[in-house]
Amino acid sequence: MSKDKNNLTDKKSIKRSKKARKRALILEKRLEKAEKLREELKSQLSEQRELLSKRTEELKIKTGDFVEERIGHTLEHSSLEAPVLGGEPEPLKWYKLPLKKGMSGDGSEYHMYLKRGTNENLCIFFSGGGVAWNEYTAARPVTGGRVVAGLPNFYWNNLRPFTQIMNINIGITDNDINRNPFADWSFAVITYATGDFHVGNNDFEYEDESGNKQLLHFHGYKNFRESMKQAIKYFKEPKKLLIAGDSAGAFAVPALAGEIIEKYYNKCEDITLLSDSALLLFDRWNHTARNLWRASRERWDAIRGSNITVEWYRALLSKHPNRFKCLYASSSHDYLLSSYLNDILNKSYSTNPEVQELFFRQLKQMVRELKLINPDFNFYINNLKTPIVTQGGTIHTIVREPQYYIKPKEGKSFPEWLFDEVNGESCDLGMELLRV
Repeated sequence: MSKDKNNLTDKKSIKRSKKARKRALILEKRLEKAEKLREELKSQLSEQRELLSKRTEELKIKTGDFVEERIGHTLEHSSLEAPVLGGEPEPLKWYKLPLKKGMSGDGSEYHMYLKRGTNENLCIFFSGGGVAWNEYTAARPVTGGRVVAGLPNFYWNNLRPFTQIMNINIGITDNDINRNPFADWSFAVITYATGDFHVGNNDFEYEDESGNKQLLHFHGYKNFRESMKQAIKYFKEPKKLLIAGDSAGAFAVPALAGEIIEKYYNKCEDITLLSDSALLLFDRWNHTARNLWRASRERWDAIRGSNITVEWYRALLSKHPNRFKCLYASSSHDYLLSSYLNDILNKSYSTNPEVQELFFRQLKQMVRELKLINPDFNFYINNLKTPIVTQGGTIHTIVREPQYYIKPKEGKSFPEWLFDEVNGESCDLGMELLRV
């Protein structure tokens, strides 16, 4: 009896075990099915997010391109557009002067801007507009759409109508006699759309983002020479000469100032140089200038370190000591130059507090180096910001920006400082912002 009872118990136990295994198997299959469904939903959600992000990016690109196109169209069909110079320029009026032998980066036309002042002073101004230092940056020129979408955009490759607003009637090129102390000066604005700091002499082949072969015409130096032929034609013997530039044009100031005084204005004795925002450390500037831009030997051979501006000022002032009054302007945590720096260091075209702080430290070192080259080098440092645009950092350039007229709580506005400098009243302003 006891044996039969034990057998019955074993059979029930086996049966329960089988049921348990069956339930476990069913549960395992359900879990596998649920996991598969979860992965499918996760994949679908990821695809939807990617699609939404892509469509949002496409919308931003279309919006940015549309806005830029409309602004350019408005300028082209209004009294705001600078007329083409057809004879002798009228005083205090801006003109566009097409240069047949000039060429923009994409192979399109090139022009400069001229204005005859009412005194004997002349400003030769090198415009900025980014830089291309390799094939990757060459393949990503600036468009309104890329700017709005936050995509990498390294340099302007043509002089479309929109670019007029960056070149004239703003900051130092403003014609408001009552506000701008340089409004009565003559100006030769050497525009820029070649990505080569105005020193290039090469046609560089690269592959665009669609995989197509393209040419970037690094013709900055040719454009400079053609522009200077016109400058000397209309402005022969200035009493005072200011050679200035912002952003990429600021790098060109020490690179080309020597040639300006040697070949075009060698009789002028009162010469001031101004570089506004020209700090971008890169260990391969020599290679870029020599092999990509094909700059002259004088330019690339002078580059012995990562700070191309310091190197070019060192070479210039060694060759022409005591010839120039030298000025440098910068904001303390430049949001745009720090974005370029971040791309060089980390392959990320973006700014953040860490890279802005790195820029700040590099700026302090640059100030020390320029002071060592020339103890009379004077500086204007600001910490101005524009909401959203500067992304926690500070502005990029001031000499042709709306912030040009802003006066700090203590000290002078930028045009007041610059006007005093060109007239012999020298001082540093804003150096406390560098804590040096």
